[in-house]
This record gives sequence, C-alpha cells and structure tokens, in this order.
Amino acid sequence: MRERHFDFVVVGSGIAGLFYALEVVSLKPDAKVAIVTKKSAAESSTNRAQGGIAAVLSKTDSFELHIKDTLDCGGGLCDEKVVRQVVEHGPRVIDELIGYGVKFSRHDDSLDLTREGGHSVQRVVHAGDLTGKEIDRALLNACSLSGCIEMFKNSIVLDLITASDDGKTVCSGISVLRDNASDNSEEIELFLSPVTLLSTGGLCQVYQHNTNPSIATGDGIAMAYRAGASIANLEFVQFHPTAMYAPGQATFLISEAVRGEGGRLMSLDGRYLMEEAHQLKDLAPRDVVARTIDKELKDTQAEHVLLDISHKDSEFIKGRFPHIYATCLKYGTDITKEPIPVVPSAHYACGGLKTDMDGQTEIRGLFASGEVAMTGMHGANRLASNSLLEAVVVSKNAALKTVSEFEKLKEYQINNSVTLELIDKKAKVSNINIEKTRAQLTKTMSELVGIVRSEKRLLSALEKIESLRQITEQEYASTAPSYELVELRNLVTVAELIIKSGLWRKESRGLHFMEDYPAESKKFALDSGLTRRISKRSALV
Repeated sequence: MRERHFDFVVVGSGIAGLFYALEVVSLKPDAKVAIVTKKSAAESSTNRAQGGIAAVLSKTDSFELHIKDTLDCGGGLCDEKVVRQVVEHGPRVIDELIGYGVKFSRHDDSLDLTREGGHSVQRVVHAGDLTGKEIDRALLNACSLSGCIEMFKNSIVLDLITASDDGKTVCSGISVLRDNASDNSEEIELFLSPVTLLSTGGLCQVYQHNTNPSIATGDGIAMAYRAGASIANLEFVQFHPTAMYAPGQATFLISEAVRGEGGRLMSLDGRYLMEEAHQLKDLAPRDVVARTIDKELKDTQAEHVLLDISHKDSEFIKGRFPHIYATCLKYGTDITKEPIPVVPSAHYACGGLKTDMDGQTEIRGLFASGEVAMTGMHGANRLASNSLLEAVVVSKNAALKTVSEFEKLKEYQINNSVTLELIDKKAKVSNINIEKTRAQLTKTMSELVGIVRSEKRLLSALEKIESLRQITEQEYASTAPSYELVELRNLVTVAELIIKSGLWRKESRGLHFMEDYPAESKKFALDSGLTRRISKRSALV
C-alpha cells in the first residue's frame, strides 16, 4: 500500500480548500501541500455559486448593519463574536481574492454591489451571475502556478487516520481510494500529514431535489463523526426557495439576486406570495420564503410557483443574468418575457463539524472550513452570500494557525502503522443494489425530513434510515470499497445525524420547522450536538 507524505493535506477543491492551500504557501513557501478531490478540481459547490460574497464596501453600509442582518437571520443561534470577526474581515479578503486574480463585476471604477434576501442594503460582490465559477477559475490557476501544491483528482477519502495519544485523538492523515488511469483500476493510498484540512462542502445529496453538485455527499462530516469529532446543528438544512422547475432536467438554481433586482414570487393565478408573508416581502430570509412557497404548493396542489422579473428592461436582464437567461431559454422560458417556474430545493447545511474560528476541531491535527464546518456564523439560518465570506476568513485563520504551530503539530503526529484490510480479501461484487438503496434514502429524506417536519415523520424516517445504514455498513465491511459504496455510507451517516438532531430540537427555529412545536423555545436556544463518544459540551449525544 503506497504512502505519500505531505506537510499539509487538504480534502476538497472549493473556495475553502483552495484559498487555504494558497495562504499556507504564501506563509510557508517550502510547504508540501496536497489537495485531494473526488472528481475534477472544478466540481464543487463554489463553482455553482451564482450570487456572490457579502462584504461591507459602500458608504451606505457598516459592519454593525451587516452583523445585525446576520444575527436577525440566524434565529438566535449565531455566535456574535464569530459573526463580528467574519464580517470585519470582509473587505480585506475581497482584496485578497482580487489579488489572486478574481475578476468581480464593476460599475465604473467601483465593485458592483447587489442585494439578496435578508440584507438591508446592497453589499453582495459578484461576477455576473457566475461568481463561484470565476472564483474557482482564479484560485485553481493560482494553485497551478504555485509550484508546491499538488492536486490529486478522482480520489475519494475512505476515512481519517487517527490514533489516541494520552486520551487525545490525533489525526495523522487520510486513507484514499484513487482511480488508476493507466489500467482503469482503483487502489488505496495513505496520505500522511501532521495537518489535515477538511473542505469537503455540503450534504444535500441526501435529498432527491437539490442544488448541489453530485459530489456533495457529506463525506467530511461523516468521516469526522466516525473519528469521534463533534457535529452540531445538522437539523438546519437550508432549502433554496427558487430552483427552476424543469422535470427531467438537472436542477438549476435561480439566484436570489433575481429577487434582489426586483423579481417577485407569484402563484399560478397571479397572487404575489410574499406581500403579506414578511415585512421584507420578496427579500425575506430564505426560510420564510421557502415555507411560504411550500405552503402554497400544498394548499393548491400546484407543482410550482412563478418568479417574475419580466417587468424589468430586457437588456438589463440579459446583461445582469446572462447565464440564468441562457439556461432558462434552453429550458423553454424567456425570462425577459415570462415568469420562471420555480420550486424550493435543498441547498446548504448550516450545521457541520464543530470548529473554532481557526477551523480547529477537537481532534489534534484536524481542521475544517467551508460548508463542512460549523463555526457559529450561520446559526439557525444562513444569511445569503455569507457562506463564501465565512469560508475564506476561516481558511485564512486556519492557514495562520497551522503554519505558526506546524512544528508542534508535527510532534503530535502519531507515526503508527496503519492496518487496512486488503482489497483482495474482500468480495469484488456488491451484494446490494447501491443505486436503489441510495434512491430509497433520498426519497425518505425528501418525503419525511423536508421543509416542514413532524415528530411522527422524523421517527418514521429514522427507522428507515437506520435499516439502510445497517445494510450499508455490513456491505462496506465485506466488499471492496468503491466510489459509489463510500458515498452511500457517508450519505446514510449524515441522514441519520440530521434526523436525530431534528428529533432533539422540539421547537421551530430558523430552518427547522416542526408542526408539533410551531414556536421557538428558550430551552432550545443552544446548539445541538452529536458525537460518537460522550461529551459534556454536546446538548445531544
């Protein structure tokens, strides 16, 4: 079994992982950095991000206003110290992204700012309606030019390599299943390092309809949980209110910026849905908008609602939203002349692997940033376009922390011999239909653990998911690992964690709405928590 040795190992190639790697190299030019990514380097949630990055850059805005908008949206669970630090670093990290080559949209000599739901002013920096793709382009290019960042594509992590040192868990790297392009085979390799950063993105592939890339299977959360790390707030799954309704087509996100530029949600019979739903109307926080649409669909049995921006100048629409315009046109809708059919779709996990502002977990040598992590920034509901901002700030902090303490982290590293079961001792052919099992999982989550929940439905979902997990774990123990089986194993793990977190929170707060408990409760004004071992810091074990 091949061993590879690095100073820093990064899992995932979205904005969090790429920015971290670049910052590490800028601080430690002789560092050996590996980026391990499941598919192509550009396949990430970052690449799909249309909206942009929220930052205070105008004279009509202020840090206090951005902080207030974030706290108001977060349902009482945001960590104000974390929010303040992230927000106050906003202008600086925008400058750093520009320094790495990101070309944001400009108006005259200034950055063009737009507005999204929950924001009281225009503060979202963007690159047309393909902000994430532009960020990926620039950061991947910068990584390729660095000379000491090595990218390993088509590689899926099986698990963290951990050991115990005086009762403290230490991470010494990862075990990886890699495609061997030369003979189309797969092999397991060990990536050993004193520092491992998880930037694996989200988990919304647990739902049938979602806006995430196919690789968003909760891998980082699942492997960290198996290693004994604390997971928090997974009950808060954000459903984006406006994904294009196009049966038979891949889910296509309609950016919240469309409503920021004047788009309005309508019922099929022409009623404006958000008129009485919230004081911000169409710019209400996402949880409010998603529930309003969900109620309309259930009340009327309609398959979708409408998002209309056709009252705006057609040239403005084409110039501001060229990608959305072209894609909708391909699907048969001219958004300059007619409304867009839309439905809510699973979009973002506000919970994840619990870290501090430096991305540090309770496992020595293990760090995390981006959607996989839970710093306390988002609380019970993420404010639009705060996610990329948080990812960059935490990745920068993590780079500073891991480089400054690199020698100490090297001392912590356990040079234990890792024993993995040889592939040839396991069955080569799967005993279960992985595709069918995965379909059962996503159907269960969509039907029973969606936008509006109940204790009865969650208990029913738990019974079904626990059964699928047992089947999957048995299969994993007896069969040579494959990409599909590893992803299924991670999906059933995070699905179970979402349900257990939801059952613990007997209230409605932010993105978690329970029919049985429709009001907020002071008793639950704290983060949920799950861990494989008893932890006094967790509200839920």
